Amino acid sequence: MTKFSVNLNKIALLRNSRGRNVPDVAAVARRCLASGAHGITVHPRPDQRHTRYTDVLELARVVREFPGAEFNVEGNPTEQFIALVLEAKPDQVTLVPDAADQLTSDHGWDVLGDGAVLAAVLPRFKAAGIRTSLFMDPDVKQIEALPALQADRIELYTESYANAYGSPDEAAVLAAFAAAATVARAQQLGVNAGHDLSLYNLATFLASVPEVLEVSIGHAVVCEALDLGLEPTIQRYLAIVNTASSAASAGPRT
Repeated sequence: MTKFSVNLNKIALLRNSRGRNVPDVAAVARRCLASGAHGITVHPRPDQRHTRYTDVLELARVVREFPGAEFNVEGNPTEQFIALVLEAKPDQVTLVPDAADQLTSDHGWDVLGDGAVLAAVLPRFKAAGIRTSLFMDPDVKQIEALPALQADRIELYTESYANAYGSPDEAAVLAAFAAAATVARAQQLGVNAGHDLSLYNLATFLASVPEVLEVSIGHAVVCEALDLGLEPTIQRYLAIVNTASSAASAGPRT
């Protein structure tokens, strides 16, 4: 089953723009989960320009109010980030190779070059019972190098797919993602996906890259909610992931 996690960074960014607590990030999280979203994702950055470290701790408590919901915290594994995650104890931590001043995530890990850094960090989360995921480009060679690190999952960075959607390059790009996911699963790694997925392009991605365990989507959710409303937007995403999950369960037609 594909789970849908709502990234609340843009809600936090809007709140921070006025210096008050409107919109209330925790209240929006409760609305998303009450509407059926399977989880909440945040990506606190060192400058706390959107999600604050205090948000992470509060959201950890909020998600626990909803049995079965999951909390996913993303970020570069600095010592400050590691300490925050170990205190919050989310269900999943997704490690992302972001620079301190980066506007948004724009590349996956170079496992061949940064493997030693990750190998030192991942056991700390696993010892705390936190599922680990690594933000990765759909690069088979990089993914083939992952088993030694003993991560639990990867999150495929899907911006290249979003850019290619509807273009002559779409099929080739999707084939690369499908190949990357196949290699990951062969190594007993779960597969998540995220970045620039939307109501517009998500169904095609899930049909072409089956057995995706989780998609985390934030920017598109906020933009689409301006037209549809938050709860109807959540319901449309759930319809997409539920349809994809049903199709995967049915298997290929004969």
